[in-house]
Amino acid sequence: MSKKNLTRRDFIGKSATGVAGAVVSTGISSIAVSSCRRDVYGAEGREYSTLAFAREVERLPLEEPYAYHRHLSASPVHIPRRNPEEQPKEDEMSIPGEGWKIIWNPASFMILQHAVHDFQDYLDKSHDVKVSFEERSLEEWQGFNQCIMVGTKEQMPGCGLTLESEKDYELVVSPERIIVCGSDERGVMFGLYNLEARMNLREAPFLPGNLNSVRHSLYDTRMVLSWMGWMEFPDQLLSHLAHDGYDGIFASVYANPNGDRTTAESSTEFYARLLFLIRQQDPRQVHDLINRAARFGIKVYTPIIYQYLGTPESEAGLRNLVRDLVKEFPGIRGYILLTEGFWYKAWGGGHGASKEYLEDWARNWSRAAGIVEEECHRVNPTIEILPWEYNIDFRPENRDVKRYFVKQLPEKTIPLLTWENGKGFELDGMKGYLRDYSLSQVGPAEVTDAQIDEANKR
Repeated sequence: MSKKNLTRRDFIGKSATGVAGAVVSTGISSIAVSSCRRDVYGAEGREYSTLAFAREVERLPLEEPYAYHRHLSASPVHIPRRNPEEQPKEDEMSIPGEGWKIIWNPASFMILQHAVHDFQDYLDKSHDVKVSFEERSLEEWQGFNQCIMVGTKEQMPGCGLTLESEKDYELVVSPERIIVCGSDERGVMFGLYNLEARMNLREAPFLPGNLNSVRHSLYDTRMVLSWMGWMEFPDQLLSHLAHDGYDGIFASVYANPNGDRTTAESSTEFYARLLFLIRQQDPRQVHDLINRAARFGIKVYTPIIYQYLGTPESEAGLRNLVRDLVKEFPGIRGYILLTEGFWYKAWGGGHGASKEYLEDWARNWSRAAGIVEEECHRVNPTIEILPWEYNIDFRPENRDVKRYFVKQLPEKTIPLLTWENGKGFELDGMKGYLRDYSLSQVGPAEVTDAQIDEANKR
């Protein structure tokens, strides 16, 4: 297999030690790497100067601006990966170039349908392996050979007996057949992607001949933003995300999905004036994104933008907004109540404010979160409500206040906690704390640790 040509972005992203202000472009977000005081770095006992590092960077081809955006938007997920020099080992099986088929139940929903077609395309594009489809019931799956059987544990009685949660899957490989059994259709999808990853590493359509692996999902949701801008979630990006294990997206951060701009256009409060500059959301884009993301097993989460004033009129307005959202967008999986856009009276992190002020703010903000939860769960109890008090004073000494916020949250909401912000550190005898995300300190922050402890008591 031909090796990838590195660019300066790749080199800096993978070797940032000693480079001040380097940016790692992950394809999902850009993460600033803190400046490093070291002028020598080592690998495997060797040392190199920063000057030598800089010379190596200059030798790499320059990547044009937005080139990686174009790559994520248009480049195929499946590329040639077959290394003709590789041969199967004694303990491996090989999928032949022709003759095998994928057997699946045509009554499956679109996630599984999309996943099996994706796997067929993968085998073709990456390894020049041609497999056909056979659509049929899988109730007698034990009797099939020379095939890849794909289905849920309900479709394959007696298979996947230890699968428990969403996205769990079991892989069973022998020289005669491959079985991919998921607890649900997303489990099947991630099981197929696991096979793809194994063959990518092997650079050939080879798998362990006696593989029997059960994978339990560690997370209910792995969610990301798009760093490409506003509502740019092309199908190719969605496919990349799904193949990389993500199953949730947050879109878009500062606008109601139905385009409601009541707060931005009627409030004179500081943050409302900032929101006024945000473009108006087009509900058609949100509907389109929900429908396209569903094919990849990706759940869509959106914000709710509202300034809650604690008055009967303000409560009525919030309830009406939530009812409209739930009615128009039944496909939205959850609502993130970020303090940057969902706040009580005056926005701010409460830095320097009294304990009494912050606790009053916490109670009223949590009351607003409870209103959202009530209206959503009145229609659909599975909608997730995720309050995120991101900006509230996160200095290490503010543990008690941060705990107080968690205590106030309604029982049927899910606290979102910020991992690194506020983390205390000492460098060269000087003490400080992180003011925003950073790779230079290992979380959780002291306040986050306290919130985790409090959340575990709920």
